[in-house]
Amino acid sequence: MAKQLYSAEEVAEQLGLHVRTVRGYLRDGRLRAVRIGKQYRITREDLESFVGAPVVDPSEVVRRRHVDVSSIVEIDAVSPETAHRVSALLTAMRTHPADQPPHLKTTYDEERARMKVVVLGGLADTRQVLDYLQAVLES
Repeated sequence: MAKQLYSAEEVAEQLGLHVRTVRGYLRDGRLRAVRIGKQYRITREDLESFVGAPVVDPSEVVRRRHVDVSSIVEIDAVSPETAHRVSALLTAMRTHPADQPPHLKTTYDEERARMKVVVLGGLADTRQVLDYLQAVLES
């Protein structure tokens, strides 16, 4: 259940103001409040009216963990044909339907026969890319 009454300190924290500023608003009548004992209590409705927008209680915010992986794979002694095969496979993976497909970039230095693959994505997607990459390189 949402919290219905806020102290001046809580309102100051939510609005990013100094508590003295909020108390000034209360004394001037710009922000409506109820006085309980020696303390002011501001209702959610009065705070929303003062702000002009819905107020989100920090305790109501749902945080979801998001994990990204950044990987750089350097492969030496790669033929141009293998580099092309790897690039084609990774391009085909990018078109695979997914919520957040991994970002992939490949480069090939023919002079040194070296390939780099940069993978940016979630844990499972990165693992899948690396598994495919290993399968192609070991075949």
